[in-house]
Amino acid sequence: MRVGFIGDIVGKPGRSMLELHLRKLRQEFALDFVIANGENASHGFGLGSQHAKELFSYGVDILTGGNHSWDKKEIIPLLEVLPILRPLNYPLGVPGRGVSVLHVKNETIAVLNIMGHYGMPMVENPFLSAQKAVEALENEGVKTIIMDFHAEVTSEKYAMMHLLKGKVSAILGTHTHVGTDDLHVVDGTCFVSDVGLSGARDGIIGMDKDAPLKRFLTGLPASLDIPKKCKKILQVVIMEIEEGRCVDAFKVRIFDDKERLIAKALHE
Repeated sequence: MRVGFIGDIVGKPGRSMLELHLRKLRQEFALDFVIANGENASHGFGLGSQHAKELFSYGVDILTGGNHSWDKKEIIPLLEVLPILRPLNYPLGVPGRGVSVLHVKNETIAVLNIMGHYGMPMVENPFLSAQKAVEALENEGVKTIIMDFHAEVTSEKYAMMHLLKGKVSAILGTHTHVGTDDLHVVDGTCFVSDVGLSGARDGIIGMDKDAPLKRFLTGLPASLDIPKKCKKILQVVIMEIEEGRCVDAFKVRIFDDKERLIAKALHE
């Protein structure tokens, strides 16, 4: 099974890159399933219903979330009916779900969405929540388990990798919007600290640079906006998974000027 994972889609620049490239990528790399983090897809904050349907039309099979999952209230009832996840470790009673089990090409695949602790809203312990969920999936006979770990710091992400390596197919970091150069496969688990954003690449984490600079220079609040004109990037990790184990992985970065870079994962 070949699975593609797209990091944080940030606003219209990110959506436009999926519109332009995702169908071609699915065909070129024979992707059976595509996961994307969509919590910043609507103007940089949250996911609206129209933009969720737009991303599905481009070839995304399931959307994951994070701390911005609740920014667009219209999406909340759709969490129960569309293939959209929010972090599993929100307290009991919160709408939606954090894990989904699907059948793809006669194989079963589970997508798990977990959020870290540091710098994030109040959630249950991500490590205990992930461990419990993985054990439950294993008891159901699910071998292919792919986790979107939406977390701020690399220490949490590496700790999760050491906790679950050999037990899940992939742990893919999201949230920082800055892609990291540590894609590797260890004990059958694909890991990267952060896949990186798909969207504007010449601002500050996908946003126009003026408001963040004002914040840093003055300490005064300023509204973040998606730039109207920008250079764009699409970042996707592609994994080859056999019997629940990742046997190969590589990352594709596509720039709006058609330049493309491919980096293979280190095997350990």
